[in-house]
Amino acid sequence: MRFEKLMAVVSGGASGLGQAVTETVLAGGGRVVILDVAREAGERLVARSSGKALFVPTDVRIESAVDQALAKAREFLGRIDLAVACAGVIGAGRVLAREGPMPSEAFQRTIGINLVGTFHLVKAAASHMQTQEPNEEGERGVLVMTASVAAFEGQIGQAAYSASKGGVAGMTLPLAREFARLGIRVVTIAPGIFETAMVGGMTEEVRTSLASQIPFPARLGRPVEYAALVRHIVENSMLNGTTIRLDGAIRMQPK
Repeated sequence: MRFEKLMAVVSGGASGLGQAVTETVLAGGGRVVILDVAREAGERLVARSSGKALFVPTDVRIESAVDQALAKAREFLGRIDLAVACAGVIGAGRVLAREGPMPSEAFQRTIGINLVGTFHLVKAAASHMQTQEPNEEGERGVLVMTASVAAFEGQIGQAAYSASKGGVAGMTLPLAREFARLGIRVVTIAPGIFETAMVGGMTEEVRTSLASQIPFPARLGRPVEYAALVRHIVENSMLNGTTIRLDGAIRMQPK
């Protein structure tokens, strides 16, 4: 599928990895619908888009909200070529903390945003994609989900986060197999440690320590590098049903 003039939906598209995808699609002459809870950031992106972006405030945990947002996206875009699920939270915390066991609500919130929210987006997007005319290769759309290296090497304090991202990685192949007959590909990216709001609040000492654990390049990942991989996934039709690590060869230690 050609990336130029792509019609895309991006959850979490107002900041971090999602914002980089939004800007990359717009730079390629495409149009984007941004699903996010960060209204001000989303509206700023829309204001700079020359009418090529639409912001729809959306809590991805709510199925009906996502369904309504995708309906608006289809109306605005005409078709949906790409849906990228970037909405997420870190959800850090020990299961047995000093103040007591982790409340179930904290675990459920992380699962709700990272895993259930991702499912809501790809389900709704695929529902629209299946009705579209395919391209010359029979392709109707591409779904990109976001996992994490924590899906494979979760650290102490990442039980909820790792469970949510492991779930995303785990549903990649089943979805790809199911949607193959529709000409819809499904690929997941598992980023390492990237320069996003999730790490923005860390001290410089902690950030330097994290960067030093990355074999090469020994720095935090850049959101534009995530977006570049999304572009390659769109353009390379043989990428399907797999999770791609984007991590500089880091393997996370227990803590």
